[in-house]
Amino acid sequence: MSTGKGLRRALIALGVLVGAWLVVPTLVVIPISFSGQDTFAFPPSSWSLRHYVSFFTEPSWLTSLLVSLQLALIVTAIATVLGTMAAFALARTRFPGKGAIDGLFLAPLIVPGIVVAVAMYAAFLGWGLIGTPTGFIIAHTVLALPFVTVNVTAALTGFDGTLEKASASLGATPWTTFRSVTFPLIRPGIMAGALFAFVTSFDEVVVSLFIQSPNLQTLPVRMFTSVTNEVDPTIAAASSVVLVVSTSLLGLAGLTRRKRGHG
Repeated sequence: MSTGKGLRRALIALGVLVGAWLVVPTLVVIPISFSGQDTFAFPPSSWSLRHYVSFFTEPSWLTSLLVSLQLALIVTAIATVLGTMAAFALARTRFPGKGAIDGLFLAPLIVPGIVVAVAMYAAFLGWGLIGTPTGFIIAHTVLALPFVTVNVTAALTGFDGTLEKASASLGATPWTTFRSVTFPLIRPGIMAGALFAFVTSFDEVVVSLFIQSPNLQTLPVRMFTSVTNEVDPTIAAASSVVLVVSTSLLGLAGLTRRKRGHG
């Protein structure tokens, strides 16, 4: 018994060390973002909010942040609706080639991001969508759709179909059954998929680099440009904002999925 407890503690300690090794380098940007210096220095010799003031007041940074937020909200809405519909079709129907269709929905998660970016650039160049809001929405929706489909499909897999039959037997219409019975039970899966879709769009940089234009840049693209073309500690403040938003939403998605599991 004591040997088992010792092994468990050793595994927990190893897990904590691996987690710290992965997370700590990322967290370094947070104290740097509060530095009062004009260069990257860790640990900072002075403290200031100047980089955050610059991030939220400089037009180029503020515009890119607003573009990313607006784009992520639109993509989340579209991907959630389309992904939920696709999940119902894949989970509740049987047809020839269903396995291949399932693979196509997961392709954006499997294919390397640079390959997806080059393919989209080639297609969008012919369609005249490079540097347009429509192009960004389509590209990010393609990337976010699998997260919604996977989460909603998982929710439907554990769904008790007899509840819908009972609702129908009592005279409820299909829409009433979905709104009053099905949706409340699979809502945690839909919410988790929507949160993952938002984070996917908000953090996307590889595809966005290929389809950007000088007049339309997302926040990750603006950050990449700042790193490659200049030494501006404002990027540390931008990185901290992205880190906090992404971590908060992913944590919320994790809690939502746990709630679904308990349900």
